[in-house]
Parts: sequence; C-alpha cells; structure tokens
Amino acid sequence: MAFHADSTELDNKEILTWEGFGTATRELAQQIVDSEFVPDIIIAVARGGLLPAGALSYAMGVKLSDAVNVEFYTDVHETLPDPVLLAPMLDTDSISDKKVLVVDDVVDSGRTLSLVLELLRGYGAECRSAVVYEKPCSEVRPDFSWKSTDEWIVFPWSAQEPVTKQG
Repeated sequence: MAFHADSTELDNKEILTWEGFGTATRELAQQIVDSEFVPDIIIAVARGGLLPAGALSYAMGVKLSDAVNVEFYTDVHETLPDPVLLAPMLDTDSISDKKVLVVDDVVDSGRTLSLVLELLRGYGAECRSAVVYEKPCSEVRPDFSWKSTDEWIVFPWSAQEPVTKQG
C-alpha cells in the first residue's frame, strides 16, 4: 500500500486546494495552447501527474492519454537513490513520431522528469513537459509550469491519510 507523505510537522509549505488546482490547470492549459504546441498524446508521470494530466486533457481537448509509472519519493524530503520505472510500461509503439506532453505535479530535482523525457524521446516522440509546480533547484526546466516554489507542496489528493476499512 502506498502511503501519503505526512507534512503536518512542517511549518512552511505550499497548500494547493481543489479549487486552486482547477485554476492552476486551466491557466497551465492556456499557456500550452498559447505556445501553439498541440500534443497528440498526454502522458502522466504516475502517481502525482495523473490528476493534472487528466485535467489538462479535458481543458485542451486531447483525448489520447497514458501514464508511465515512476517511483522516487518515499516520504517528505526522502527519495530513493534514483527514480525507478515500474511496470506496466506504456505502449511505446504508439508514441513514435507523435507530439507528447509529459505531465507531472511537480519537478523537484528534475531527475524523474529527465528520465521520462529521455525514455520517450528514445522511442521517437517529440516531447514537451508541463508541471503544476517547479522548484528553482531543479536541474531540468519544464517547458510549462504554473508556479515556482521552494516549499514542500501539499496537493489536495495527498493531503489526508489513505482511507482504511472502518469497523
């Protein structure tokens, strides 16, 4: 079972509400549309990028979507030594020669985004990246981002403990 990161002890954090998420993804979609990049496929970096990717696919009218599963964060400020790709892998034949928008919730170190972009470009995709938040310390700059912050980010989908069986 995957647990959320408990940030209750942190004094400084960025809190994104569901309403704020709606605003963020609409504004992010507008940036992408205004850039004239028209993706054929939106690929989420799971798990954090699943909801932003879904919201962007609706906001931009892009019906084709998929996900790549990557594990990196294990807790607040705790990561694995390197990001790890998890099965199942997406259908790589379907992205060759396609315009792909890679979406994640946040680019922190940039190592996860770098891994995914390198992987997809290796299969012949023309990739751009979009994130809700970017950290100034990231070694990779996304093509599109809604906001920059140094703080730990509490997303609405990970703000509470996972649901457990009652009684």
